[in-house]
Amino acid sequence: MKPRSNRGSEAGVTLIEMLVVVTIIALFAALVVPRMMGQADKARRVSAHAQINSFMTALGAYKLDTGAYPTTEQGLQALRVKPEGVVNWAGPYLPQDIPNDPWGTPYVYKYPGDHGDEPDVISYGGDRQPGGDGNNADIVNWKND
Repeated sequence: MKPRSNRGSEAGVTLIEMLVVVTIIALFAALVVPRMMGQADKARRVSAHAQINSFMTALGAYKLDTGAYPTTEQGLQALRVKPEGVVNWAGPYLPQDIPNDPWGTPYVYKYPGDHGDEPDVISYGGDRQPGGDGNNADIVNWKND
């Protein structure tokens, strides 16, 4: 048997190899993370549209039963809890409490609405203020983006 050389037989990672790996990971992150962030914003907008459509379906059922949409003062909560003085209410019209929009802000409900015979249901988007573009644009029931 030959004596073993300590340095020659040890397997290890050099500093250069570590730097190459870290650089590859950084490049991958720089390419992937911005795309993933854009998908999160798109998912919030799609979710807000879906929730508003769900409200509109429930509001339609509410109107069929009671003869009118809830007033602005009664709000979307009328879909869960019977408002005083409303006859033929057959709710709850939604299976769970009224959620906030995907940005954590309550939906705005207005009836009579400013855009036709139906109520206005609005999410103000990422900036939580009326108006805006892109992720900050309002999401409303009277038009599809």
